[in-house]
Amino acid sequence: MKPICLLTLLALNASCASVPNASRTPTIMHSGKISNESGPNALTMWYRKPASTWVEALPVGNGRLGAMVFGGVERERIQLNEDSLWSGGPQDADNPEALKHLNEARQLLFDGKYAAAQELVFKTMVCKGEGSNTGGSPNIPFGSYQTLGDLRFAFQHTTGKIESYRRELNLDTAVSRVEYVCDGTRFRREVFASAPGQALVIHLTSDKHGKVSFSVGLDRDPRSSSHRNRNDSTIEPFPSSDEPEQPVKATVADGAVLVMSGRASGGQGEKYEARLLVKNRGGKISGADNTLTVDGADEVTLTFVAATDYRGADPAGLCAERLAAAQKKPVDKLRAAHIADYQRLFRRVDLQLSGSPFTDTPTDERLDRVRQGANDPALAAQYFQFGRYLLISCSRPGGLPANLQGLWCDHFKGPWNCDYHHNINDQMNYWPAEVCNLSECHLPFIEYIDSLREPGRKTARIHYGARGWVVHTISNIWGFTSPGEHPSWGQFSAAGAWLCQHLWEHYAFTGDREYLARAYPIMKESAEFYLDFLVEDKQRGWLLTSPSNSPENKFRTADGQEANVCMGPTMDGEILRDLFGNCIEAGTVLGIDAEFRETLAATRAKLPPLQIGKHGQLQEWLEDFDEVEPGHRHMSHMFALHPGHEITLRGTPKLAQAARVALERRLANGGGHTGWSRAWIINFWARFEEGNKAYDNLQALLAKSTLPNFFDNHPPFQIDGNFGSTAGIAEMLLQSHAGEINLLPALPDAWPDGHVKGLRARGGFEVDIAWKAGKLTEAVIRSDQGGACTVRARTPILVRGGSTTAAAIIVQFNIMDGGVYTIVPSS
Repeated sequence: MKPICLLTLLALNASCASVPNASRTPTIMHSGKISNESGPNALTMWYRKPASTWVEALPVGNGRLGAMVFGGVERERIQLNEDSLWSGGPQDADNPEALKHLNEARQLLFDGKYAAAQELVFKTMVCKGEGSNTGGSPNIPFGSYQTLGDLRFAFQHTTGKIESYRRELNLDTAVSRVEYVCDGTRFRREVFASAPGQALVIHLTSDKHGKVSFSVGLDRDPRSSSHRNRNDSTIEPFPSSDEPEQPVKATVADGAVLVMSGRASGGQGEKYEARLLVKNRGGKISGADNTLTVDGADEVTLTFVAATDYRGADPAGLCAERLAAAQKKPVDKLRAAHIADYQRLFRRVDLQLSGSPFTDTPTDERLDRVRQGANDPALAAQYFQFGRYLLISCSRPGGLPANLQGLWCDHFKGPWNCDYHHNINDQMNYWPAEVCNLSECHLPFIEYIDSLREPGRKTARIHYGARGWVVHTISNIWGFTSPGEHPSWGQFSAAGAWLCQHLWEHYAFTGDREYLARAYPIMKESAEFYLDFLVEDKQRGWLLTSPSNSPENKFRTADGQEANVCMGPTMDGEILRDLFGNCIEAGTVLGIDAEFRETLAATRAKLPPLQIGKHGQLQEWLEDFDEVEPGHRHMSHMFALHPGHEITLRGTPKLAQAARVALERRLANGGGHTGWSRAWIINFWARFEEGNKAYDNLQALLAKSTLPNFFDNHPPFQIDGNFGSTAGIAEMLLQSHAGEINLLPALPDAWPDGHVKGLRARGGFEVDIAWKAGKLTEAVIRSDQGGACTVRARTPILVRGGSTTAAAIIVQFNIMDGGVYTIVPSS
């Protein structure tokens, strides 16, 4: 099954690579000096030595092609990905037994027989087949996102002494560079993934003639992959592998091209192809077996392209077309086009946090200092921009959305299959998209959500006898929408409604009515499912989801039962109020579906209310159950605080206090121990306007859950924590969920001076903010749409721009389309 397009987008593609090894480790002499062309350290991650493991390598990507650059000297590995290379394939996992037992399961839940209900759901209502088979083979229908392979280099250096070594990733240009001096010659490697060129480009130079000599190979060898649920692969492959795949090696074609092709799933799945073109200036190129060798060149440009047949095109034809297009352009033009395309997105936002004493220190050493308690505001700003860099690099229009590892995975069986988890993970991936001014990067996720409608209709009908469409906890690129193989985590029935929040948020930030007209039917069809799925609690008159779960968490009843499966968990009600409210507002904007809006409003009024439990906490379940694991990583009942907006500090103060108690209880019992969970906590404290607590949790994330290359550590690597914390930093500086633009709502004491430019607010606003000594000095608000604007600050402010308002904590004014207004303190 191929994705069903919501918008008219590009249909590009890409794919894989690897070869010889061996192993003398050179002596590396490092230098802390910055190369003249390195760019400012504020936006450059840099290191004094090559990566020893995959999570020290540096990522590049163009939305489809991804690569991890290790920076080795005598031996180098560049690990490769293509966004659509998956094992598995379409399957019918919907279970006809589910509907037969639906009413029985619901009655058990109404009767308080939770353990029995969970057992029945497990036996009769989960998906057919193996489901995600997380611990088993990748070659099952659900499949796994997979590595495409590796490029392997062997450089012909004459000495083991390496001086002035520097490895870096410039976030402003999206170019990775390795530079060192060997035997008096300075060598430089640049790697970038070009979206305009749909190619990975590697440029090798030296400062002396005839010194660039190396061999390169391309392969797809399981021995190069990290062990399952670990990120432990290195430049050199392991002696053996437990994965079922057989190695695939490239062959030499036309004297200067390596071609590798094959099929995933043990030769039974997707077709893929990858090609590497080597172009030299000076010296000569020769090829033998699976290796190309360059001797005595002045400089060499390698161009890598890849594709699969996932989108229906012939991968060999796509590779030939892209390689032919790329080789017509000199490397300088390829680089310039890449940087211009990338900076069009990246340079929309600028964040400066002053007061860092470590800007000339390598990134991994700065992280070590944070672990020892140091405050490094500039590192936090760099980490924020790294999150934006990752989203640009792994999520471009026309491609697939970011999965659990974004674009970068060196496994054949990725952790959790590197799939799409809808009980927070892929949603968190896109929290920064709108506020961080990367709205286009949201589109692949929106397209993907639309692609789930067709299979989701079938699942809704077969499992629940309902209209509309539904998806549960997990999906792949093949349209899997059935419940997962165990209901303790796989029976999350509100997933589709949560996904629809992203459809609305894109409109809320952009005000694009044409887009809303296309997105609304997806939201409406999701709402139709829940109208049919909800069941009435006769005693209280509430409408409940059933069966469902509060993602992955287990409760204990008064009579000692322990279960996950339940009815009407708090999160489900919060999400459905959000969906129904957004559908009502969308229909109002579009001027359609008045009767349907009335139905939604009446149904919304009968959803269970938010409740405060015996500890003063926001309840997680319909009844005031205790958690089996009080410090559980999921904090699902807090959805109404973030990313929802049902709970606000000023609008619902009692519920906000109950949410705070729930959060503090989680933290007191060890919550936030995974990277993404800690990232969510940053957002919670930002919504509470507790800047110092948000900062403390950002520091904890950097100290405990951040790998040397800035990747987030679940463990293992999971990219949602990167994106969630990037969104959290934005929430500390700007909020717009409560119907007003809130300036510096959670500014911590540790960031006394700084500025941010280009953040987005709902209503079509772009906002710049500057502050000094912890106080606002100026904000500039630009409008795309015009209309009413409400601005809140922590101290009295004035508005300038066409008219002057009286000083107040909150100011309201009308702004014209294209208008620019300046906010200043009143004194």
